[in-house]
Amino acid sequence: MSWCGSLVGSAIIAPVAEWPRSTRFPAIFAVALDETGGIAQNPTNTQKESNLRASPAIVAFFFASSLAFGDEGMWTFNNFPSQTVKQKYGFEPSGEWLDHVRLSSLRLAQGCSASLVSRNGLVMTNHHCAHSCIEQLSTAQTDYVAKGFYARTEKEEVKCPVLEANQLTQIVDVTDRVRGAIKGLEGKEYNDALKAEMSKIEKECTTGADVRCDVVSLYHNGIFNLYKYRRFQDVRLVFAPEFAIAFFGGDPDNFNFPRYDLDVSFLRIYDGDRPAKTDHYFKWSPRGAQEGDLSFVSGNPGGTSRLNTVSELEYQRDVALPANLLRLAEFRGYLTDFADRGQELKRISSPSLFRTENSLKGLFGREQALLDKAFFSSKVAAEQAFRSKINSDPTKKSTYGSAWDAIAKAEEQLKNIRKPLVYVEQDGGFTSQLFTIAKSLVRSADELPKPNEKRLREYVDSALPAVKQRLFSPAPIYDDLEIATLTFSLTKLREMLGPDDPVVRKVLGKDSPKELATALIKGTSLKDLKLRKALFDGGKKAVDASDDPMIQLARKIDPEARAVRKHYEDDIESVNKKNHELIAKANFEIFGTSTYPDATFTPRVSYGQVKGWIENGKPVPPITNIAGAFDRNTGKEPFALPSSWIAAKSKLNLGVRRCPQPHRLGAQRGADRGPGQDLWREPDPRGAAPAAGIRRKVGSAQGWT
Repeated sequence: MSWCGSLVGSAIIAPVAEWPRSTRFPAIFAVALDETGGIAQNPTNTQKESNLRASPAIVAFFFASSLAFGDEGMWTFNNFPSQTVKQKYGFEPSGEWLDHVRLSSLRLAQGCSASLVSRNGLVMTNHHCAHSCIEQLSTAQTDYVAKGFYARTEKEEVKCPVLEANQLTQIVDVTDRVRGAIKGLEGKEYNDALKAEMSKIEKECTTGADVRCDVVSLYHNGIFNLYKYRRFQDVRLVFAPEFAIAFFGGDPDNFNFPRYDLDVSFLRIYDGDRPAKTDHYFKWSPRGAQEGDLSFVSGNPGGTSRLNTVSELEYQRDVALPANLLRLAEFRGYLTDFADRGQELKRISSPSLFRTENSLKGLFGREQALLDKAFFSSKVAAEQAFRSKINSDPTKKSTYGSAWDAIAKAEEQLKNIRKPLVYVEQDGGFTSQLFTIAKSLVRSADELPKPNEKRLREYVDSALPAVKQRLFSPAPIYDDLEIATLTFSLTKLREMLGPDDPVVRKVLGKDSPKELATALIKGTSLKDLKLRKALFDGGKKAVDASDDPMIQLARKIDPEARAVRKHYEDDIESVNKKNHELIAKANFEIFGTSTYPDATFTPRVSYGQVKGWIENGKPVPPITNIAGAFDRNTGKEPFALPSSWIAAKSKLNLGVRRCPQPHRLGAQRGADRGPGQDLWREPDPRGAAPAAGIRRKVGSAQGWT
């Protein structure tokens, strides 16, 4: 996805990018710096956030676009190569500067990134990151996805049913403590001790429902950091444009440049039923990004596999990716047919179809990379060279030399259990919101009475606020869509495991997938929030006594689901984690932490320059303009501009630039003269005058590709 803009204020940008991995989606913004590289004082303003409507004068700025090529790296905030940046670009990001960028960046826990853009908790993110919220707030009579949404006052801002924002407030290295707990252990004992210690650390850190603590494994168990977040579960919708412009170009243009869409939404985080106050937020630049500008990208890339072994990449290339792509392609066709049956069915299925198409395109790109013979040969050669270096030292060979072979054997085991793991435990055979609720209630009843360290990781104390938010969400659930998706997945369950598989027989009996899906959805009462809360509060006694058919199904398959999960965690995951830890230690002994860890859906920073490139022998310029959207308009989906845009064309300056394309961008460092202004120019209680002077800009673009 792409969009971006430079608006009023002394900063810059807002491009957007995405990640596969159930897909993590990012965004971009900027922070103003004074002439010496220090953080500029917050400027003051005299107007409220009254310019939020998508008037042509405003949105024109969003259509000035360009690209920034990143220097190598997705660096953690506590290991950013400031000296390298200084040597290459003459600008040294200080600790204070990095803290400001970190505190101005947000993670949307459901799989996106965002940025604070005002002192009153205004948040900017992609439209597709808020799409589920917008759809959940819509009805057949009032479709905010199609028509857009604009809250003129704070009273009109509407709470999203299931949205959590995280602000990273602290990073603590807990490597020694974790390693002490797992020292000398292997297999199941290693994995159990690792998870138990992580759960202990997280519980000690979590002092309230507004705090989220995650122990993050970096370098594949080479380093463990405790990430402490401020948690916001009251997130409200402020503004979203019409879907036709938010996703203009649709799937054909997705992951491509140039792109001409307004993929943006504004939210607001609340604290105690009031807009959250913050001293850290990004500001805007009227100048925008220019070719050659230094750019910084801050966000939460979902997952990468650069440190995976060759055997793991082979498993992805030969087994997992082909299977996932086939299922996604079939599901896309299934959802498309569902949507074609009527306007209301199209409305309720659009978020699922969007996620499916997005995942399909992202994973297809991964597969193509792994199928590239030259690329894959380079990965094989790199691993062989590293292993040769290890084996040339008798001590290192004795300590680390067998790690790669152990992982290869585990990957072979994974092939044997992949189908039941995916279709029974990971719910590939039960695609239904109501089933997910039922499974969560069944698992909560079993897990919560256990000591915190003995529970499944998703039910430890530190995770419970998120569990409860999902369980008790008032988001609408649509029977027609539930029956359709559950029918599809039950059909795939039978296809993948075979009609004679014991789980398939237990689930389907003599019913067809459609018959069972219809009976379950029509028979369950789990759309009733009071019932969900009663079952959760009543614990195992209430859940075991329930005659709800969806609860009964979740209970029925739970033994087999837990068994295949236990096999995976005890015999495969444990081997991979232990041996990746050894590989990471070998890497540290030779290279230190001069390389960056794989993405883990945690805050990272990258940097680079705004540049174009050569494709098929032709230059692709880094800057586009708003005229491109009108040139691309055919009047037919997905290249149909909204009627409001067509009517406003004569009022627009079609030459307005479109700011940096998110896939490689951050924001700029450049020279801007003039007063600094907050986005929307909110009133300042101090009554001071706007700050002025030369500004260096830095962006926080959530995401890389």
